Amino acid sequence: MSLTRLLAIAGFLLAGLAVLAVEWAARRPGSRIPTLGDVSALVMRYDVGGIPVGRLAILSFWFWLGWHFLAR
Repeated sequence: MSLTRLLAIAGFLLAGLAVLAVEWAARRPGSRIPTLGDVSALVMRYDVGGIPVGRLAILSFWFWLGWHFLAR
């Protein structure tokens, strides 16, 4: 394995662990940090002039993610 591949894998693992740590902190009793579900719901409800901008942003993100990581 090359060094760049190892660094990329380590970066993704660290990002995943950071997300898990924030989610854990958000679910503690009395926490003021919103959970990932709360943030996702807020983004999905975001509209500008009747256009569901939040939903389009999520759809675009998933398209980009699939195009760059799943398509070969």
